[in-house]
Amino acid sequence: MAQRPPGSVRLLDRPYLIACAIGGVLLVVLVIVAVTLLGPSGASETPKSAPPPPPVAAAPPAPIPPAIPPADLTTLPQSTTYTAITGAPLDPGPVVATDGTVVHPRREIVVYAAPGGAPIARLGPQQIGDTWLPAIAEQPGWVEVLLPSRPNSSAGWITDTALDRAVTPYLIKVHLRSLNMELLKGGQRLGSWTVGTGKEVHPTPPGRTFLLGSFSDSAQRYSPVILPLGTHSATLDSFGGGPGTVAIHTWPTANVFGTRSSDGCVRVPSDALHQLIQVPLGTLVLIDEN
Repeated sequence: MAQRPPGSVRLLDRPYLIACAIGGVLLVVLVIVAVTLLGPSGASETPKSAPPPPPVAAAPPAPIPPAIPPADLTTLPQSTTYTAITGAPLDPGPVVATDGTVVHPRREIVVYAAPGGAPIARLGPQQIGDTWLPAIAEQPGWVEVLLPSRPNSSAGWITDTALDRAVTPYLIKVHLRSLNMELLKGGQRLGSWTVGTGKEVHPTPPGRTFLLGSFSDSAQRYSPVILPLGTHSATLDSFGGGPGTVAIHTWPTANVFGTRSSDGCVRVPSDALHQLIQVPLGTLVLIDEN
């Protein structure tokens, strides 16, 4: 039998040593299991995402105010350059350009003070030629337009039915202080001219208006074509046999250009008139104090 090294002790000779060894092994096993089960959760678990927010209900569309026409359309005054419309709202943006939208009523329609509001006038498909009016605001089912009648800067709402629509790329600007007119197309200036405007006692009215018509008058010789606007003299009820409508036209002598000498009309050189007669009716005209 092999001899044991001096001083060695057989494990079987010491039972308590056996118990300690077994206990140590069990303790190591328990520690390993605990570390496995209780280790940092972030290392082994996929982070949970936040729950999705609850769906938001869409706001219901704004109701379209119904148009309430009068029982008898003929009881309403016509909106023309010869009339004044009581209760017409005033233009809310007197020196602001639009996107060029113009509308033409295909038949006689009702003009309202507001969408779904009181009827204030009737508007026919023709004034001085076809009626084309600039659209200055829109709501579902409704269009606000500038009117050709007094008071100046009057507007009104019409329903978005029985209308032809178009877009004019032109814009006319008249600057009263500098006695200058500009013609723009698509934002690009086509021409600029020194013009004549209203004298101090009969000034050209500032504000936002439009080309109402185009006609020739054989009873006069100062302009081959006259372009009436949708605005009127603030000091004269009539001139030249008309209702005081302000117009753009030329003049036989050049000494009026650069002066305030008319009764409110805008006098332009013949080359300016030649370009202006190409501009569609309904085109916006901005008359400012610049």
